[in-house]
Amino acid sequence: MKTTISKLTPRLMEIFHHLHANPEISWKEVETTKYLRSLFQNKQCKIIEFDDITGLVIEIGSGKPIVAIRADMDALWQEVDGKFQANHSCGHDAHMTIAIGTIFTLLERKLPKTGTVRVIFQPAEETGDGAITLTERGVIDDVDFLYGMHLRPGQELSFGKYAPAIQHGAAAFMRGEIHGEDAHGARPHLNVNAIEVGAAFVQHLNQIKVNPAVPHSVKMTQFQAGGKSINIIPGKATFSLDIRAQTNEVMEEIITNIEKIRQLLSEYHQVEITLEKPAQVAAAVLNNEAIDYMKRAIIQTVGNENVAPVIETTGGDDFHFYTLKRPHVKATMLAIGCDLKPGLHHPEMTFNHEVIPTSVEILTNVVLETLKDET
Repeated sequence: MKTTISKLTPRLMEIFHHLHANPEISWKEVETTKYLRSLFQNKQCKIIEFDDITGLVIEIGSGKPIVAIRADMDALWQEVDGKFQANHSCGHDAHMTIAIGTIFTLLERKLPKTGTVRVIFQPAEETGDGAITLTERGVIDDVDFLYGMHLRPGQELSFGKYAPAIQHGAAAFMRGEIHGEDAHGARPHLNVNAIEVGAAFVQHLNQIKVNPAVPHSVKMTQFQAGGKSINIIPGKATFSLDIRAQTNEVMEEIITNIEKIRQLLSEYHQVEITLEKPAQVAAAVLNNEAIDYMKRAIIQTVGNENVAPVIETTGGDDFHFYTLKRPHVKATMLAIGCDLKPGLHHPEMTFNHEVIPTSVEILTNVVLETLKDET
């Protein structure tokens, strides 16, 4: 297999550099989808696309078991060198390249002989609704095992080390509005100051009490009220909340408490406060069988000395909605130690590209080992 992957490596690096140079944000991955389709049009595989959303699915082989790989496609929208633009600072360009390399390797070796390999190129991971949308489209209803992957920052995993699972936490993002009326600065009795309501909201957020043994945090990350005129007491404001919890149960407790705060402050100040939750990702629900297959594949590829323990991180990934919504699916994510710095989502994120062919070999091995044992 190493010979096959070595031959493919120059082509994979061309693909990676193309994807990196042409990032697209969530649900806008139109050209990325077209490019991926072009890579597989003349190959012995099935291409499944969607009429109304980006992303696509590639299948090789037939019958059961069905082993799937998920690669996220979208880039972030962030400021790079003073300009806001799409930017692959979370490694999704690498994830796509690794998935592509796995398909190429299997096709080159005319595998699998039995069973199906399904590779899901998923849009909109960064907005937290890509996995749910594809689940609703039925892409994993018949899947037995599902494998994902993610580059890890150097603070979590050193270069050349691989972990068979990532214990992501849950994350939720909320947007709120305070709907009041402005008043003259000399007449504070005539309105409710939205800034004071926001300050009270922060105080109550800091008083939320859940199980301290479970890592969690809740904080206000944006607050906008008022305009250019200093002598106006603002009645309207918008704000954002970032919520993290290492378990789905604690996440639900926190969200319930936030709703109680909203109701309390709305009634006390006699002002309408609305909340919406545009995005949420689930905490990981790990499967020991899938983890064991991934560990065996890592050992087979880079040796037992390069296997790291399960990575526990407060970051989130919508990958875990697949198993939350379809509990029969056995899933895990490969953690890739790649000398990533300064960090994920940093506009100048870099990593050692040598991990791409090695990760292709690990993913290929885990697919083949799973198919062999489950057939």
